[in-house]
Amino acid sequence: MAAIGWQGWALLSAVFAALTAILAKVGVEGVDPDIATFIRTLVIAVVLATLLLVTGHRIGTIPARAYLFLTLSGLATGASWLCYFRALSLGDAAQVAPLDKLSVVLVAIFAVIFLGERLSIRDAAGIALIAIGAVLVATGRA
Repeated sequence: MAAIGWQGWALLSAVFAALTAILAKVGVEGVDPDIATFIRTLVIAVVLATLLLVTGHRIGTIPARAYLFLTLSGLATGASWLCYFRALSLGDAAQVAPLDKLSVVLVAIFAVIFLGERLSIRDAAGIALIAIGAVLVATGRA
């Protein structure tokens, strides 16, 4: 699996994120979105625990700073999922998912502000196009 580069893993992530939206939209029908999020979270926890067990990974010494930021990331993930499932329960997946993907634009902005990353003109243009496209798709229907 290590032979797959970051681009391959990112594309696989996009495929699974797309499946997540479609499967969640069907799964959230008639179910409270918070309960749906809880079920999804349990499934993820079981799958990851199984993966760690099967691969023999053990939690070793983890720096306090890493725990802090991973905890904050987990809280942000949970908040994102709760909002996402609520949005899916109220709107069409084809409109919710693109608006959710404005996270791509926000990641770029936050990376520049908080991580000191630099964007080329080409990068900035691509990010602007993503933002425009997401808004056009999300607001395309009345």
